[in-house]
Amino acid sequence: MIKKAIQITNNMKLKHKLIISYILVVMIPVLIVGITVVSYFRAEAMDRAIEQTTNNVEKIKSQLGNMLRIPVDVSDTLLLDKDLERVVTTRYDNALELTKAYLAYDGFIQFSRVYREVAGIRFYYDNPTLINNTELIPVTKEVEETKWYQQAMESKNLGWSYIDDPEVIPVKKLSLIRQLPFPERRAKGVLMVSLDQNELNRMLSQEEFETLIADDQGHVVAAKDHSLVGKTLDGLDYGVDLNQVTKGSHKMDIRGEASYLIVDELVPESSANGLRIMSVFNTDDIVKDANRVSIYGLVIILLILLIALAFVYIVSLLTTNRLLRLSRNLNRLALGDLNVVSRIDGNDEVGQLSRQFNYMVESINRLMEQVVEKTEQNNSLELAQREIKLKMMASQINPHFLFNALESIRMNAHLKGEKEIANVVRLLGRLMRKNLEVGRESTPLKEEIDMVRSYLEIQKFRYEDRLIYELAVDLQASDIRVLPLIIQPLVENAVVHGVEDKAEGVEVRLAVQMKDDVVEIRVSDNGLGMMPGRLAEVRQSISNPEESGNNRIGLRNVHQRLVLSYGEEHGLNIVSEYGKGTEIVFTIPVNV
Repeated sequence: MIKKAIQITNNMKLKHKLIISYILVVMIPVLIVGITVVSYFRAEAMDRAIEQTTNNVEKIKSQLGNMLRIPVDVSDTLLLDKDLERVVTTRYDNALELTKAYLAYDGFIQFSRVYREVAGIRFYYDNPTLINNTELIPVTKEVEETKWYQQAMESKNLGWSYIDDPEVIPVKKLSLIRQLPFPERRAKGVLMVSLDQNELNRMLSQEEFETLIADDQGHVVAAKDHSLVGKTLDGLDYGVDLNQVTKGSHKMDIRGEASYLIVDELVPESSANGLRIMSVFNTDDIVKDANRVSIYGLVIILLILLIALAFVYIVSLLTTNRLLRLSRNLNRLALGDLNVVSRIDGNDEVGQLSRQFNYMVESINRLMEQVVEKTEQNNSLELAQREIKLKMMASQINPHFLFNALESIRMNAHLKGEKEIANVVRLLGRLMRKNLEVGRESTPLKEEIDMVRSYLEIQKFRYEDRLIYELAVDLQASDIRVLPLIIQPLVENAVVHGVEDKAEGVEVRLAVQMKDDVVEIRVSDNGLGMMPGRLAEVRQSISNPEESGNNRIGLRNVHQRLVLSYGEEHGLNIVSEYGKGTEIVFTIPVNV
């Protein structure tokens, strides 16, 4: 699948590649990001609106709670009012006595004057001698049949209702309904404290969204839209049954439009029922501004992208035209026109290709001129190579002849009882054979140690007591592969310089030790050592990339091979003190 896509891409023209790449890499991601940001802002606006409305409902709930405490306090005061009890329970013989009693009692008027939230107070009592003065009202059959009166007579809890009964002077307000018992007289009446409608409506007038308060019977007791007061929730044209909506935030269609409805409840202390606070807002109104800004932003983004697309198209068109000119020059060159010259200006990659093309044509012309000379030189080289091959074949015969001759000498010495000479000849043959295998890439460390041991035995035979050596080899490192002829030149250097510089001879020590992930190889001697100046010269010479005139394998060759194979940190480290000896240390990584 990937190969096929790559093939299709390679077969497309550069202009089309640039345009498609721009669309895929720039336009589509930018549009996706823009749409995502728009959606995010819409959601943020909606969440803020829900949060704001919820906070507003909480604020209204708090304000309404404070307002409802006023009629509760008034009713608590009247519960202990003995003058009220006396006025309503007295049986009056004539209207004059009743009128005097009404004029003498001013308990209700003082509350209306102190609290502007209180619109009026009524007390209903079963005393047929009373006359309805809109404050003290005798209980009639119509009053007894009302639901609020029946509930108040049956329960001592507070009740809250919108009073919409057809009386001579109707209440039509949210009212506190409460039973006032007179234990001494074994009687009771019903107190009604009505709240001022303007105060209720004023509490909602500053709300941003449509907000209303309803009692448990579904009557609207207060609303931002004052025309809704007194109506029932069923009579509102919301298109949903508001009586069934529970407390919380609800997303629903109201009046056929997507909206949110926030509902909360307030049940005052010691109350048998409570009030519901509802706030509605249209989601389109909330995201309207966000949508407008988003549309403007998307239009601007699209214009910028289209302008950029036109710019990319123009650049791609100019680039492809220059490439087509270069392609025609290449075709002329392929047909053998060596006089073609590319005249494409500019310092970009295409211009550089044009100049390189001209350089290439010049190089081809020069190379064509050199072909004849090279042909003659090649004929001479072929003759020389044949001679070299003959000499190489002859050189391969000589080592075998030498090994056979050494073996014959060793056998002859052994038969004549010269075992020491026979052993030395054997060691010499082994050493020469190992030297001829230097072309191998690597060899086990134990074979390198065997060659060093053979060399030291030969030198021991030569120098006798003037040479003392010690080999301390960690057996764990025996099978580690190392470069061939990497230790013997160091030992040879220690032996030769030690014996030549000290009449009493030299002691050479070879130590091989495993250390973590490297093998440490240490060659030391107690020879004459080197002065600091000579030591610095030696260190400089082994690091010099220029080869010296002779071809022997020495310290420099060993150091260069170590550095090239394992890295600078694994090269030779030479320490020497004049009069005490010299020590050479290097390491070989185990996992190479």
